[in-house]
Amino acid sequence: RSIMESPGKIFALVLVVVLPVLIAGDTCLAPDVKSNIYTTTETAMSSQTVFIVEFSLACKNKLKNVNVYADLNGKTVPASRSGDKYQVSFSDEHKKLSSGTYTVRFFDEEGYAALRKAQRGGDDTSAVKPLFTQDVVHKGASSGQYVQSEFVATSAALLVFYFAWNARSNLGA
Repeated sequence: RSIMESPGKIFALVLVVVLPVLIAGDTCLAPDVKSNIYTTTETAMSSQTVFIVEFSLACKNKLKNVNVYADLNGKTVPASRSGDKYQVSFSDEHKKLSSGTYTVRFFDEEGYAALRKAQRGGDDTSAVKPLFTQDVVHKGASSGQYVQSEFVATSAALLVFYFAWNARSNLGA
């Protein structure tokens, strides 16, 4: 009896060969991430604290154009992509994003689906394994100088003028 006479064996053989390719097709294996992080440093010119994470993503299995989602404190946003570069940003009130270290979790499509399922079901989302994580160290946003430099410059100019005027008056007397 040949293998061609048994359609069940052919199906099983095709399944064994094709299934691993289908399963690993959209999953980034062993991601290599290089990132740059920017955070708000001054509150004088902004009403919110902003975190920006720019990164490149290379997968061991050479997967390209991976859709990536980022989660910070339960707020999930898609990462924008341009070529092999990605960017994600989060913003909130200065009080809610005070100084400290924040962990941003990144997910591919499969991980994002598991995260959404956990959120809908009220389950613990920390149990969902991310594709990778990135720590954002935020040193806090300062409110700037207590005295504006324009005030200091104007005060100094007025003092110079006063002393010059006073000295001129004393010379004439």
